[in-house]
Amino acid sequence: MKKVKIVFQGDSVTDAGRDKRNYHHMGWGYPKYASELIAEAHPEIDFEFINFGIGGNRTSELFDRFYADALVFNPDVISILIGVNDVWHRHDAHHIATTDEQTKTNYRALLERIKRESDAKILMMTPYVLDHEGVQYMRGEVDAINVFIKELAAEFADAFVPLDELFAEALKTQPQALYYSADGVHPNENGARFIAKHYAEAMEKLI
Repeated sequence: MKKVKIVFQGDSVTDAGRDKRNYHHMGWGYPKYASELIAEAHPEIDFEFINFGIGGNRTSELFDRFYADALVFNPDVISILIGVNDVWHRHDAHHIATTDEQTKTNYRALLERIKRESDAKILMMTPYVLDHEGVQYMRGEVDAINVFIKELAAEFADAFVPLDELFAEALKTQPQALYYSADGVHPNENGARFIAKHYAEAMEKLI
């Protein structure tokens, strides 16, 4: 039986309350639903799903831990959803002034390391902010980092999921403002399933 190892990487959206004592625990967010969809679609494949999302992470922190939390597993696919905290922490109690240029440099270094140190295929997703008034002040800054994340994806990624654009389109016909997330960043079950659907679709060409 063919074996495929997939590592989920990112911040709290990926972490999603996972049991950090067991990296096979998918948490309660999109990795849980995506792994279920992928496994159900391909019963002929023996999947190993690993979740190493850590809440609060920025691109710099993900880079620092990337060998131990991703590359050491020799995965077939690495997925990355990171960047919103590079913006958010500029404004919250952390007051960490990560510039756009630093974020881009960190992300590029991370992707170059994957290419240099592994044979893993790369699935990238854009960070997003939804229609909650508490996070709309980040709208322009998230748009700005997504410009270069798309550029990096065109250069490095084997699959790309523009979550911010997909959510924006879905919200045009969704009458409930908080349908996907209570705070505009962390998805509820509806939001997690939405991400998982697009993740699983993108994963099809990688497995």
